[in-house]
Amino acid sequence: MLRTLAAALSLAIMTHAALACTAVDITAADKSVVAGRTMEWAIDMKWTLESVPKGTTFTLPAPKGMAEKTVTTSYALAGISANIIPGGAILEGQNEAGLGMSGNFLPGFTTYQQVTPADANFVEILSFGKWALGSFKDVASVKAALQTTKVWTDPALPTGPTPPYIHFVFTDRSGAGIVVEYVDGEVQIHDNAAHVLTNAPTYDWHLTNLRNYVNISAIGAQSRQYGTANVTAIGQGGGTMGLPGDFTPPSRFVRAAFMRHSVPEPKDAAEAVQAVTHVLNTVDIPIGVAESKDGDTVVSDYTQWVSIKDLTNNRLTISDYAHRTSYLTIDLAPIFASSQPMSKLVTDLPYPAATVGAEALAP
Repeated sequence: MLRTLAAALSLAIMTHAALACTAVDITAADKSVVAGRTMEWAIDMKWTLESVPKGTTFTLPAPKGMAEKTVTTSYALAGISANIIPGGAILEGQNEAGLGMSGNFLPGFTTYQQVTPADANFVEILSFGKWALGSFKDVASVKAALQTTKVWTDPALPTGPTPPYIHFVFTDRSGAGIVVEYVDGEVQIHDNAAHVLTNAPTYDWHLTNLRNYVNISAIGAQSRQYGTANVTAIGQGGGTMGLPGDFTPPSRFVRAAFMRHSVPEPKDAAEAVQAVTHVLNTVDIPIGVAESKDGDTVVSDYTQWVSIKDLTNNRLTISDYAHRTSYLTIDLAPIFASSQPMSKLVTDLPYPAATVGAEALAP
């Protein structure tokens, strides 16, 4: 088993050494639900914020020799698409019913399902995000649909610079959450018990790995007696000694899970957004600190954008790399109500100014 895991991890590194994402969700005391994620990549993926109105008809590709399927969205949605891929691929988003989704890279472990002529329901992985957010209102309905829907891919299809090995976390307005993975050609659905998702290995492995960190605590010892010497702590935070600080997926999972379950319960959506933002700040990757070699070329993974979804109030808070101190919050209600689709590069969104003139500080 250890040999299999090592081989899979090696494959993940060879597939692309610089891909990382972290997702976290929090439910506030007033039952508001907020789900956020970082998107790390080493390539400009032409990330585009786009909307899909309710009633939009689109085509689901089919395996060779089978007929394509036409579907119509039951819910309006807004998502972030990797538009470097022909036709795009929504890997992050939310719909008007309060269902949120984040797709994270899972190389080395992902094998999608095989579709046969006997299968009535199937979705190609690059259409999965649009299909799921456009079709379902909550986690329960997604879970039910995936029991009878095959998710497949074709290496011959244009998928951009990286193979689409992806697992997904879904969260809804009730606070329910699931992680969806495709391993050995079968769907595996886990309740998102930790309310956190990163990348490889699979979700169940990450939960097991948390056992190595049960000693970590938000409360540190203040002093200890060594013989006649009373040794006191030199500062706060000693309980977190041993909390991993690197940017590998297992370490980010542990760090985000510890932070998520240590912060005080937010009272409402606004506080939940702030809490998620602070947790995600602990896994933020600046350019130059997580590098790898692609042949003779050094590439740097970095946090290209952060998306925080207020699923209760249909709001999206977003920032790209250049505007991390000036998040933009978008009221999605008018967008969901519109019959016209919207599309804008994440880097071109109207982020608020990070500085103000002295007149703004006048009494």
